[in-house]
Amino acid sequence: MQTNNIMVLQKIFGMLLVLTGLYFVIAIGIVIIGLVIAVSYHIEQAKILGQRFGNNLEQIQSDLKNTSSSYESKYGMWKDKDLTDKEILDATDTHIDDLTKIISRYNTLTPPQAFVPSVELFKRSTQSQLESIRLLKEWIETGDNSTKIRSDEILQQSFEYETSAIDSFNAAKRGTTP
Repeated sequence: MQTNNIMVLQKIFGMLLVLTGLYFVIAIGIVIIGLVIAVSYHIEQAKILGQRFGNNLEQIQSDLKNTSSSYESKYGMWKDKDLTDKEILDATDTHIDDLTKIISRYNTLTPPQAFVPSVELFKRSTQSQLESIRLLKEWIETGDNSTKIRSDEILQQSFEYETSAIDSFNAAKRGTTP
């Protein structure tokens, strides 16, 4: 009888080992599935945030283009004597306000790490454009040609920042460095 009891205990112990092993395998499977779900969710959220960032940056750049084009048109009209000095100065003040608001919008962006340099360059470009417009306004008010020359130089710098920003942005999209 003792032999039977030992055999029964061995069978029970063996079944427990099999069940414990099975539970262990099931637990590992659940953990793996949980990790896959968590990683997938994280990747999806990163894509959504990246897309939101891209859309917001695109909107900022579009607004910048529109306000700059509008101002350039008015400036051309002033050069052709179709606008008075007061009208161009009013338009310049409006443009300065628009640029200031656009610059502050760059600060609200949360770019993925790879895009941080390009956002900083876009912002510098807009800041340079703002400084150029302020000097242009001073030139219109005073007629001091040195401020016009400095305005043109800073505007050129703005274009250079913009070109670098576009290069940096495209490199980040490709996953390379400029």
